Amino acid sequence: MKGKEEEKMKLRKRPRRNRKSEEIRGLVRETHLGVEQLIYPMFVWEGEGEEEIESLPGNKRWSVEGIAKECKRLYEELGLRCVDLFGVVGEDKKSADGRAAWDDGGVVQRAIRAIKRAVPGMVVMTDVALDPYSTYGQDGIVKELEDGSIEVMNDETVEALVKQALSHARAGADILSPSDMMDGRIGALRTALDEAGMENVSLLSYTAKYASCLYGPFRGALGSAPKKGDKKSYQMDPANRREAVREALLDEEEGADILMVKPATYYLDVITELREATHLPIAAYHVSGEYLMIQAAAASGWLDEKQATLEALLSIRRAGADMILTYAAPRVAQWLREER
Repeated sequence: MKGKEEEKMKLRKRPRRNRKSEEIRGLVRETHLGVEQLIYPMFVWEGEGEEEIESLPGNKRWSVEGIAKECKRLYEELGLRCVDLFGVVGEDKKSADGRAAWDDGGVVQRAIRAIKRAVPGMVVMTDVALDPYSTYGQDGIVKELEDGSIEVMNDETVEALVKQALSHARAGADILSPSDMMDGRIGALRTALDEAGMENVSLLSYTAKYASCLYGPFRGALGSAPKKGDKKSYQMDPANRREAVREALLDEEEGADILMVKPATYYLDVITELREATHLPIAAYHVSGEYLMIQAAAASGWLDEKQATLEALLSIRRAGADMILTYAAPRVAQWLREER
């Protein structure tokens, strides 16, 4: 019989040598997930106190006072450094043109000021779009057509978005994130901000926002589901990839500081495509449907919430995203802190 030494395969290259201990795996690890890369989407409403969001377990609608207090906790205890604000208003504040969006005394504007007073170092990002304030639930200004259908008007919407963006910037927002997907809005916003002397306010563009089925839980949290029609005339077709590059190059030319892909895990190829097409930072939005699928599977005992969440976010980073918006941000920050 042959000896054990003679039975060994004669391999010069053994990749497992780089996986033989946690210490060595750490040395060769290619992708890092850190708390500094997380952005936490938060909902602020005009009500008193806070309210659990049924469609987004672990997330709440916060009052202005409550969101400022929570941001201070996130910053000081968990190390989160950026939040993205979405406003929730009552039906009585909604209109066809969404004019409550640029009310300097609006709920988002008051929340920006409150957060900046409570924790000046927190980076405050705000959503720029009309759907939370529109009676139609559309991201832009709507024209009703004779056949009963609707058209979302591009140029008229951009004019409204400029008003909203300037209002958020005056309140102290650090980053504006237009999520409407109207043509030319990045250039218009950049020009308006610069002319108003607010050239240091950043623009994170929803560059490749797809007409996805994964936004349902978010729309439930915001009360912004379309009342008529859909959003396919301005959000991107899920079948398209090259189109995302076109959008990215246009946004970069118009003055965007950061580009975003939304959703994230279903569109990892698009994240990589944009990463290779531009030197601008790339953000990715781990949206409500992606988040809720993990939550539901974990609640049923089929997945480990921590491991599934971290693996999903790591895949987004591996695809090329520099930062991730996720509803799991506080828990992820806590998990990362515990592993240190």
